[in-house]
Amino acid sequence: MLAWLQPKPKEKHAMASVGWLRAAVLGANDGILSLSGLLIGVSSADASRRSIALTGVSGLIAGAMSMAAGEYVSVSSQADLESADLDLERQEMEQNWDEEVVELSNVYMTRGLDQELAHTVATKLMEHDALEAHAREELGINMYSVAKPVQASFSSAGAFSAGAILPLATALLSPVEHVTIILTFSTLFFLAFLGFVGAQIGGANKMRAILRVTILGVIAMAVTSLVGKFFDTEP
Repeated sequence: MLAWLQPKPKEKHAMASVGWLRAAVLGANDGILSLSGLLIGVSSADASRRSIALTGVSGLIAGAMSMAAGEYVSVSSQADLESADLDLERQEMEQNWDEEVVELSNVYMTRGLDQELAHTVATKLMEHDALEAHAREELGINMYSVAKPVQASFSSAGAFSAGAILPLATALLSPVEHVTIILTFSTLFFLAFLGFVGAQIGGANKMRAILRVTILGVIAMAVTSLVGKFFDTEP
């Protein structure tokens, strides 16, 4: 009779993993594609194994540092904006509490609650945690997942490195005269696998994800290969 009171199994939504999934896939994809393109461009110019190795290691390190620095600056800017908005909201609540209750009530009224219920909900939530309520409903900020620049920086560099190490290892283990062709096909496999994993975790269409990353990969590698051929100075 009280079965409806029993807790139901918690649903697993793909959106719960969208943040870290996006960052991980972006970093790994960038690592695979950028380093593969770099190595294919160099090998297409008939570079020696030493040149290929030096280019690959330098590209991996430079790319990881660039990703880390870029992510740190980006997320730091986001954190600064969030902090400034929260400070302003905190100040407004100290000075105009009643107006902030009305403001939050209006948010709930636009979502379908009647005026009395909206006012009751807004009052209860602000009594519990006023800043958290306004941050979530008015500013769209989740107080429990605010921007973390250092964490984002290391995660981005790690994802890039994890992706970049695959084409680097492939290039170093391949016969130097066949690096371009082996690296091209192995990169397509790496990209397809990454697209599959990302779609699997995110619950998206797997074939669409695979086609998207592989087609873009083919275009990128074709362009860099042509650049390498253009600058080939060997007789």
